[in-house]
Amino acid sequence: MSRPLPPADFYRPNGYTADESVGYLVRRLLTSLKQETDKRLEPHGLTNAQWEPLFKLRKGAASTVAELARELQTDPGATTRLLDRLEAKGLCKRVRSNEDRRVVNLELTPEGEAAADKIPGALVEVMNAHLAGFSKTEWQALTGYLRRMLANGENMRDGA
Repeated sequence: MSRPLPPADFYRPNGYTADESVGYLVRRLLTSLKQETDKRLEPHGLTNAQWEPLFKLRKGAASTVAELARELQTDPGATTRLLDRLEAKGLCKRVRSNEDRRVVNLELTPEGEAAADKIPGALVEVMNAHLAGFSKTEWQALTGYLRRMLANGENMRDGA
């Protein structure tokens, strides 16, 4: 395991403003990405709360309520309520496992698969539009910087 790096000292309590904060800018960017993705998926009847779990299920990132809740970083109760809405729309179904009756697996219906297949195109449009004017090198550097910040956060969380 690598030794944790000392924290940077770019920000100082005196003179700190939120609009110069990387966290604030990332949050505003995330809000913009979600809003624009919602605009593109709304004609297909999908909201941010709905397209994200469909996308995760379609990509095989989760197959149970507990796994989906972890992937969505939400509690299982909220995930269950969300799945109730998706089931009511005919986009997914819950199927009890044959191996372990305590486990309930999630499956997309054919309608859910068709809806989920529209999501990557919308995400690509939104991401590419937000990256207008970036060179490939700048895009690669940006993703590298963000991955480094995420790794630093994971190290802090893990007590490194």
